[in-house]
Amino acid sequence: MNRLPRQLTPLLVIFVVAIGSLFVARHLLVPRTFGEYGHYRAAAVGEIAGQEFTYAGSLACADCHSDVYDLKQNSFHAGVACEVCHGPAKRHVDAPDEFVPEKPKGRGFCPLCHGYNPSRPSGFPQILPDVHNAGKACMTCHEPHNPTLPHPPEECSACHREIASKKMVSRHTNVACTVCHTVPPEHYQNPRLALAKKPLSKAVCGQCHASDASSSREIPRVDMTAHGGRYQCWDCHYPHYPEAIQ
Repeated sequence: MNRLPRQLTPLLVIFVVAIGSLFVARHLLVPRTFGEYGHYRAAAVGEIAGQEFTYAGSLACADCHSDVYDLKQNSFHAGVACEVCHGPAKRHVDAPDEFVPEKPKGRGFCPLCHGYNPSRPSGFPQILPDVHNAGKACMTCHEPHNPTLPHPPEECSACHREIASKKMVSRHTNVACTVCHTVPPEHYQNPRLALAKKPLSKAVCGQCHASDASSSREIPRVDMTAHGGRYQCWDCHYPHYPEAIQ
């Protein structure tokens, strides 16, 4: 009778011990209900079903906020559930006056999806948060329920492309060109014969930036009498890409 080679004996012992350890480990570590219904722990079904509901779903929001819901459904954010931005809303649905979901503020939330990341799909709107209108809340320029990319009037950008491109990424992106410039109708047909007029005094800037202006509180304010003295605003600030911070 042939005997096993001596060098195979310790390998056989190690193999038997390893297989035995595997069965013992499986018996001790794998939950008893694993695999009853599928490749998961069957007891987890009851545990999950017993958890408290915190999310209500977008359809629950539509019952009271149909205008906002309809607006969002026809926008680029149609696939973004309300609770992605506002958080769990079940408590609000149960008691609207006692709990109001939070509204995202500032600049920390939107870049979670729109901050530059090369792995995101081509064409997905992305920004560099540190340089894109730094310090300004996203909602100041973008309607979150119907986000569209702001751009200057096409009739201006067709000829003034360089200025339009700078203004597009500046704090003045939503300020129409005609807020500061007086544009005669003839300028569109004969631009060299009927020039658009530039502001003549700092009062134009004061419409938004004067201390007593009625514009948004996020807009930087100055004392138009004392700030800059006899100089015009554009002697120090480039109006198409103003660098002042709040």
